[in-house]
Parts: sequence; C-alpha cells; structure tokens
Amino acid sequence: MDTSALFSGIWSESGGARMILKLGEAEAIKIMVGQQVLAEIDEVLRAKYPQGMAGLARLLDRSRIEIGPQADANTITHCKTLMPHPGDALVLAEAWCTKVDYLATHDKAHFTENQKVLSEVPFLVGSPGDFLAWYRKRLTADE
Repeated sequence: MDTSALFSGIWSESGGARMILKLGEAEAIKIMVGQQVLAEIDEVLRAKYPQGMAGLARLLDRSRIEIGPQADANTITHCKTLMPHPGDALVLAEAWCTKVDYLATHDKAHFTENQKVLSEVPFLVGSPGDFLAWYRKRLTADE
C-alpha cells in the first residue's frame, strides 16, 4: 500500500483500502509498506488527523503490516526516471525491492495512469478496489 491507500484505510471504515487492512488482519494477505510510506503517513496524520496517531499503531499491528527493506540506490535512480516526484519514486522503489505482487494506491497521476511505471514494474499497480477484484479472481482460480 502507498500512503494514499493506507490513509484511506485509516480514515474510512468502509471501502477497498479498509478491506485490504481487514484481509491483513485475517492473515489472508501480507501487507507491506516501505519506510517512505511510514514517514509520509506520520506527516499526513499529524497535519490532517492528529487524533488518528494513536490508532495508527494499533491498526498497523492489527493488520499485521510489515515494513519492507530499504530500496537500493540503483532502483531508486531508475524509479526517478519513471516519475518526477521524488517521494513517490522512493515509494515505487521500496515496493520494487520488497517484491510485492501488487501496489495499491489512489494516486492516478503518478502511479495508475503513468504508462512508464505500468510498463516497467514487475508488479501490478491499481486502486484498492482494483486490488480486491484481482485478489478475488485469484481466489476463484485456485478453487
């Protein structure tokens, strides 16, 4: 999950991002975030929803969110060629180095509608709702 998806899951008690967190809580999926996402979510919550800080730690623990490895310099450099925003490039690099299957995001401009990103990364990128549809499809294919 990127910062936009994680914030959405914290902010709203319904919706795709919250369902992803519930799937993590049920241990149906493994949710990974990078250090950049943690830094950004801390900053966003302090600015927009400071009363949510206490709940963040509980939600991260309850959803069994794991922190991925730091991205290596080569991957960061490559990701900066795919998008101009340095924070988002780092989020992308961390997801890449974590070897995620799917990056859930609400950021259309930098991620889901960025053809350079979509054509280069070895994982899927989409909204939380897109992730849930992909996940359901995988579940039914396994039956």
